[in-house]
Amino acid sequence: MTTLTAAQPGTANRAGGVQRNALSRVVDKIGGGLVQFILIVLALFWLLPTLGLLVVSLRDDTANNSTGWWTIFTKPAQLTFENYSNLLASGFTSSFWNTVAITVPATILVIGIAAMAGYAFAWIEFPGRDALFMVVIALLVVPIQIALIPIAKMYGALGIFGSIPGVVLFHVAFGLPFAIFLLRNFFVGIPRELLEAARMDGAPEWKIFATVVFPLAKPAIASLGIFQFLWVWNDLLVALVFADTGSQPMTKALQSQMRQFGTNMDILAPGAFLSLLIPLVLFFAFQRYFVQGLLAGSVK
Repeated sequence: MTTLTAAQPGTANRAGGVQRNALSRVVDKIGGGLVQFILIVLALFWLLPTLGLLVVSLRDDTANNSTGWWTIFTKPAQLTFENYSNLLASGFTSSFWNTVAITVPATILVIGIAAMAGYAFAWIEFPGRDALFMVVIALLVVPIQIALIPIAKMYGALGIFGSIPGVVLFHVAFGLPFAIFLLRNFFVGIPRELLEAARMDGAPEWKIFATVVFPLAKPAIASLGIFQFLWVWNDLLVALVFADTGSQPMTKALQSQMRQFGTNMDILAPGAFLSLLIPLVLFFAFQRYFVQGLLAGSVK
């Protein structure tokens, strides 16, 4: 006689749940690995032009005109640093330092002024605050081109046309509206209780800004610094108008090489790679703060 044993309630559900959990973990691992593989492939494709530029800068003009840069993997003897020696001998070093002298002050001044203005717009009550902030927002849509001729005339009257301070002041003026808008929106998200606690302790506004607000704004300031640095470092239009031969940055120096020598790759390729190297190093050094700054305020 066969005895039928009734299944315990929930046994099948538990077994099925265990199987589904194991299957979901396998799917998650496969999916995560696939996503990582796709991201790695995309990163390699993104870096491929940079690698090609580096290889071209390390080959002589004859090799660049006869074969593609990828042939370096079968003929590594083509690599040479002669192009960089010729570039430095051509006076490119002065253009590099001019670029540094323009970019660093323009970035620091924009961050400092915008941080103080953003704090004032966010947490200090004063007459006409909202109207003045609307003016700042309106300045975001003003194109640079309409200000070139009037500011050039003003620089000529002041005697700073063609100088590095003139280029720096132009970049600061047109970088401030976006910087103030960005930092003000970040400062508004700081809890009011932190500022009220500091005021109750007797801290003045400048101390609250320096010890409470500014440290919390490091991600946003890093993002703004990267944006401003890249804009000024890669600028060509302002340099063409306001910089002369003695104050020209690398972008203008490379553009003049193209006009004079055409396809002079033994000068253009190493110069372009040097101008690209500094922004890449800066971005990878501060990418953690950059991502935090972009995501700041997205989650409440």
